Amino acid sequence: MEIQAQKGTKDMLPGDAYKWHYVENKLRNLADEYGIREIRTPIFEATELFERGVGETTDVVQKEMYTFKDKGNRSITLKAEGTAPSVRAFIEGSLYADAQPTKLYYFTPVFRYENVQKGRLRQHHQFGVEIFGSEHASVDAEVISLAMRAYEEFGVENLKLTINSIGHPECRAKYNEALKDFLRKNYDDLCPTCKTRFEKNPMRILDCKEKKCKTITEKAPVILDYICEECNNHFQDLQKYLKIMGIKYKVDPKIVRGLDYYSKTVFEIINNDITVCGGGRYDYLISQIGGPEMPAVGFGMGIERLLLTLEQEKIKIPKEDRCDLFICSMGDEARAYSMKLAFELRKFNKKIDIDHMSKSVKAQMKFANKIGAKYTFVIGETELQEKLVKIKRMSDGEQFEADLNNLNELANLLK
Repeated sequence: MEIQAQKGTKDMLPGDAYKWHYVENKLRNLADEYGIREIRTPIFEATELFERGVGETTDVVQKEMYTFKDKGNRSITLKAEGTAPSVRAFIEGSLYADAQPTKLYYFTPVFRYENVQKGRLRQHHQFGVEIFGSEHASVDAEVISLAMRAYEEFGVENLKLTINSIGHPECRAKYNEALKDFLRKNYDDLCPTCKTRFEKNPMRILDCKEKKCKTITEKAPVILDYICEECNNHFQDLQKYLKIMGIKYKVDPKIVRGLDYYSKTVFEIINNDITVCGGGRYDYLISQIGGPEMPAVGFGMGIERLLLTLEQEKIKIPKEDRCDLFICSMGDEARAYSMKLAFELRKFNKKIDIDHMSKSVKAQMKFANKIGAKYTFVIGETELQEKLVKIKRMSDGEQFEADLNNLNELANLLK
């Protein structure tokens, strides 16, 4: 019986690798422009990290985590999102003792047991940015600007930025009471999950995807009417900075995001009615996980969804050059020499390939063309004796004579 990839997972085959390289390199360069450094955290963490950080009433913790006991009977969870592990590493590595802010980015696989969707797999991948140490709305605006620029740099249009403020815990306590008063009359019609949220975290009900719950919450009170002066000023500052940068946005008081650690700013970037990026501020997560009181803000962007968006927008990703030179050979002695020559030319950062299948010269040239070799030449008995070879440029067929003993000259010809 053939063993296949598990449901909700997908192989990245060599023919698609260039797309991932292109996207990742572009995002790395963008992060560099903002002075953001890379962090890498383990694939699995203590389950408690996500329960305390993400929140016990979230769908992620209640329904979607891959959790198991290891051989030491410890509860372990595959990485369910990127922020909590980054915060854990920030605390454990004592990065809070450095000059602030600390700016981090990551590429990471994320594991969630959920219904498989286009661009959303049970193992998918995220690009994330986290900035620790600053309470100012200027950081929120900078993070949002990076996320917007990421999609714009790839040529994606029809982007809509929606923002909201969900205040700090004191604001939400007042709002939660008002929300519960509103929901109480329709409590019996709520889905089972939202009934469990009613007491612990009623705001999560606003994020429910069940149709009947969405209908119930359509006319619910909005959080912006309950945030304090400080949170309101922060939200006004955010809008001021976005306007300064010329970034268009819409205030959507129904945005709460699906994770419990958010406070004040939350935002989503939407393309053709699909959320392609989301994030916000989480000023209390660091202390909740055991670190000092320190503000933070960040976002997560799904790589599969980004690639799908580029495909739907008919944005072509340039293919990588696979081969600078293919060395054809005739006979065992020539093959041995071509192997030595390829070994030396690769030291000049050239992509060199040779025949390993004992094909005819015609078949070797056909293969060279198939893999997109820029140049080819043939080594036979004459070339071995004279140490001269004619290099063929595949794009137009033009040929150049080269000295096989002069590696510098040979490498310079392969442009």
